[in-house]
Amino acid sequence: MAPPATTATMTPELFRKWRKSLGLKQKDAAEVLGLKKRMIQYYEKGDRNGRPVEIPKAVRLACYALSAGIADFDGVTPVPGPVPAPVPASGTAPVPPPSDPAAGA
Repeated sequence: MAPPATTATMTPELFRKWRKSLGLKQKDAAEVLGLKKRMIQYYEKGDRNGRPVEIPKAVRLACYALSAGIADFDGVTPVPGPVPAPVPASGTAPVPPPSDPAAGA
């Protein structure tokens, strides 16, 4: 049975907090996500030329992977990257990295 569909989304504010929690400038975030700096600006503003901009699921998942210290993935093995110290936004808790089922979590 397939997992239930979710309506999860990342707001512009949460995207900005994510970027800043990793200590990334917009240019750096664009580089690690494989995007243009302008797209980072659109995601943080929440619109492009007056039209709403939704952060795609692939970008949201990439943000999560980077937060968990995964810099790349070859289809088999995650390529580790630096694990940044999370900087929680005021009133919110940082997103924990995924548990490793092989470790008996």
